[in-house]
Amino acid sequence: MTKENYHYPIEATLELIGGKWKPLILFILAESGTKRFGEFRRILTGITQGMLTKQLREMESDGLIKRVVFPEIPPKVEYTLTPYGKTLYPILKEMCNWGSKHIDNQKRKNSHFGS
Repeated sequence: MTKENYHYPIEATLELIGGKWKPLILFILAESGTKRFGEFRRILTGITQGMLTKQLREMESDGLIKRVVFPEIPPKVEYTLTPYGKTLYPILKEMCNWGSKHIDNQKRKNSHFGS
């Protein structure tokens, strides 16, 4: 999609990082650094191998992450944030902060109704 097709700039952001898995993958890389495919599979319970592969390929294609293949047997592949991908960290951090506040708010709301 080109800029002319967006009604709101947030659409461009959501196109790149929308969905359940991409923000999580980016946040994990921002907080913990380089990860291998198997590490993502262990951390992201519930994601299928195919979905993880798809998400990583899309983010690599969009220039958010870098994939490095080491010539070993079996092949070793590592993923890291690109400088462009790192620019999303403040946004992801704020999403995390908002999520924490939301969780606290829901707990207060639910404990109030339980009294």
